[in-house]
Amino acid sequence: MKQRTAGVSRETKETKIELKVALDGPPECRVATTLPFLDHLLEAFGTHGRFGLEIEASGDTHVDPHHLIEDCGIVLGSALARALGDFSGIQRAGCFAFPMDESLAEVALDLCGRPNLVWKVELGKEPVGTFDPNLARDFMKGLADSLRATVHVTLRYSGVERNDHHALEAIFKALGRALRQAVTRIGTEDILSTKGQIDGRKT
Repeated sequence: MKQRTAGVSRETKETKIELKVALDGPPECRVATTLPFLDHLLEAFGTHGRFGLEIEASGDTHVDPHHLIEDCGIVLGSALARALGDFSGIQRAGCFAFPMDESLAEVALDLCGRPNLVWKVELGKEPVGTFDPNLARDFMKGLADSLRATVHVTLRYSGVERNDHHALEAIFKALGRALRQAVTRIGTEDILSTKGQIDGRKT
């Protein structure tokens, strides 16, 4: 069975990113973005999605980490889309609720060819290490747009004493699990769409 892998390189005046993804494993993650908490989140995503993931990224974080965080989402989405090809033979959609101590996050997604992000998440303004928690939305928007997926992210609750570390970790673990469901093979090369295609890609 053909292994679904892809690599994407992207370099701008703001960031430089080299990324490889293997949808069918082995689930080994090597992530180095110069932002330790972003590394932690991406490793959680890869581990719980059972994906092989290699990322080497750097950027103008001395100006604002926004560029690097958003671009990592864009490049990851591009690599996932490339690995999936015409999106045939997969479940297409996935949904998972993941608890992390006092936090419960849910991610529902559809690899439908229509990029859309619904972000129902309330986070604080204090950084987690050097990571601004509210920049997680920029990552997810970049991912949804480049993967051309509809992604709904909901933080159902995060306890009386909010812990943004736990909330974000729950979100990224839920993302990995939901995406694993969506890319799981169905045993045929059919495209699960009444149109017979997704985003103009025909079988």
